[in-house]
Amino acid sequence: MATMDPKNNFYLRFRHSVTDIQEQLEALPSKAAVGGELMYATEDILSRISRLSKEVADAADFVPAYDHRAYSDTVKSLRDQFTEAQAKYQPRSRFQFKQRAVNSSATPKPDTRSLNPANVDNHHRDSNPKAAEAKDASNTNTITTAAGTTTLNQVSSTRGDLTLSDHTRVHITLPSTAARAVSAWTLTNLDRCIVDMSAQPSSNDDDTHPAFASLTLKDISGSVIVAGRVDGPVHVTNVRDSVVVVAARQVRIHDCDNVVFYLHCVSRPIIEACKRVWFAKAPACYLTDKQKGEINLFDQVDDFQWLKSTASPNWSVLPESDAVPEDVWKKQLVGGLGQAIDETLRNLGAGKRP
Repeated sequence: MATMDPKNNFYLRFRHSVTDIQEQLEALPSKAAVGGELMYATEDILSRISRLSKEVADAADFVPAYDHRAYSDTVKSLRDQFTEAQAKYQPRSRFQFKQRAVNSSATPKPDTRSLNPANVDNHHRDSNPKAAEAKDASNTNTITTAAGTTTLNQVSSTRGDLTLSDHTRVHITLPSTAARAVSAWTLTNLDRCIVDMSAQPSSNDDDTHPAFASLTLKDISGSVIVAGRVDGPVHVTNVRDSVVVVAARQVRIHDCDNVVFYLHCVSRPIIEACKRVWFAKAPACYLTDKQKGEINLFDQVDDFQWLKSTASPNWSVLPESDAVPEDVWKKQLVGGLGQAIDETLRNLGAGKRP
């Protein structure tokens, strides 16, 4: 098999990177300042531009001088666009914000809501499942926990964006109403947790828009995240020894180690600074009829740290024999009395591997 010319290979990678960065810049207006979504997005863009700049510098050994200047000028243009976008969309300072307020009472206060653990203790579900279900339906901010040693404490929500953070060894299940109430989710600082976000209404009717707009996963270890359906991008950063299930349009993965991704993705997943990551098809039980008929590029992964024509050693397709069967997903995520979190995590494939 003939090896692609390094100049052509670099050109294709460079063009792909530039297009991706420009798309992220164009998406900045839709990012929420709360929940860290805008901050993560700008950090991600800056990191990509910096890495692209380094790659252009390294390419000087085999790229003609004229082409190299063109590459450098393009990177400079991206930096200028980033600086302009950052100045435009970053949150204003408090002083600037108060100038626009007529009085202090006009300044909006953060909307901080506590999760309602009334139907939960550390080891048991509500003894009346129907009553618990009714509570979930009446309060879109209620999240129930199954067995665990730590109950949920707090969630911060503003303008349809919600953050779940700082939990250890809990089993969290979102009610189906959450998909309509929450636009963008951020899950961060979770250790040995199970988060089931898959209880979403049917999305066969395009007018209902039940899928989440975006999802950010950051600083998660030894956990299983079943993220449901996401209409927009999914950003995964610093996840270790975990399993992620999601159906999304875009998936970008950074600084991850020992993670299995069960994906339905209509664009090529992107990884960067990752090692030991595996990809498999998302279980059909989490997909709509429309998604089942779409192309799934779960196995067409772009590794931004591997510009060679040979296969990247940082990722691979998970053998079907190692994938968790669909019926196991359904059974394990239900939880219940006596079902230990550690056992569930193990059965779903989370944990350290040699």
